[in-house]
Amino acid sequence: MANTLKFGNGNWATKEGSALAYNDENGNFKPLPFDFSRASKATVINKDGLIEEVGSGEPRIDFLGNTQGAFLLEPSRSNFYTQSNLFSFGGNVTSNNSLSPDGTLNASKITKTSSSDQFVSLFWSASLSTSTTYSLSFFVKHNGDDLDLRYESNNYNDWGATPVDDGGVSWNALFEVRENSVIASTVNNCTSNVINFGNGWYRVVVYVTTSSSITPTSPSNLIRVIGSDTKQFLMYGAMFEQGSYSTSYIPTQGSVVTRLAETNIQTPPSGVIGQTEGTLFAQVGEFPEEHNGRIFAIGDGTADDYITIIKNGSNNNFAVYVDTGGVGQVSYQGSGTLSNNSKIAVGYKNNDYAIYVNGTQVHTDTNASVPSLVKIFIGSKENESSTFILGGSITETKLYNTRLSNSELQALTQV
Repeated sequence: MANTLKFGNGNWATKEGSALAYNDENGNFKPLPFDFSRASKATVINKDGLIEEVGSGEPRIDFLGNTQGAFLLEPSRSNFYTQSNLFSFGGNVTSNNSLSPDGTLNASKITKTSSSDQFVSLFWSASLSTSTTYSLSFFVKHNGDDLDLRYESNNYNDWGATPVDDGGVSWNALFEVRENSVIASTVNNCTSNVINFGNGWYRVVVYVTTSSSITPTSPSNLIRVIGSDTKQFLMYGAMFEQGSYSTSYIPTQGSVVTRLAETNIQTPPSGVIGQTEGTLFAQVGEFPEEHNGRIFAIGDGTADDYITIIKNGSNNNFAVYVDTGGVGQVSYQGSGTLSNNSKIAVGYKNNDYAIYVNGTQVHTDTNASVPSLVKIFIGSKENESSTFILGGSITETKLYNTRLSNSELQALTQV
């Protein structure tokens, strides 16, 4: 078998505008750089587990929960909170008091001054569309006191989530902040997520779908702090974005900031892509369940000729599609739920396709041709909607210019 391209597996080399793949057959190292594009800054979790901002056009290798790192690509998103790290509170706020998830003294200590509930106010600058899902998040850290945080809105009905009325207190999401955990619960059409960022920091997220358009009010969102007098916690990095899943943190300092979409494309030299047969392999990193995102593809750059592996958000699984001259050849949509860090391989040859996931054959096709194959795409495909950009991470991809045997495909994807 001829392994003609390797990308990742802990071997990362990046610079502005480029992410390096390589071919090391027969001990000969041949660099195969991808053209990477993102016309804005972005944040990533570095090797030290800290949030780091990287420059425009610089690829991101994300180390959140992965010591080997994973290649992160995301669609365009904007943070509508215009002051992501400046908080207004009814009690005391000590800004720039504690180490934040980025490793600097820019987290805020929030201290209650009353036994009654007090509020952190968050302000956003955008008119929200009807029947649209938004993600609202912030980072929180226990600071010696157990307490509860309730995420609320001044526009309950417009959010399409009738809040619980608990003794006259209305709420949409509850986060119980404890010494070694944060426990989330939500009501009605809201959902939530808690992500452990290490060093005691957790990112808490609420997802809610609007039932009507919303114009910003003052304040726009509230975090109700529940606990006795003098109780405190640490807070950092509020973010409000349009989308059914949260993306990497976008800091703001007075205005809306947008992180633009990313692409990673290569037109390789002859012999890298098998024109009549070959194999694609990908191991994914972390993925939001809801997202449709392209993982690994080869084709001619059009919508007519390609072999592609995508994340299928409708059932939190993977799908494989093949088109030749605009005519569908293979259409496999997985069932059930696959975990993060899954492995998938596609062996292709005229009338001889096989798909393996985590060591198991899930599909074959003996009546499918091979399309025109010129380019390689990781995480995206040129000239398509940003909604199909990865929205997650990849730990490794490989390309072979031969169709591996079924036993080799099984071994390659074994977990």
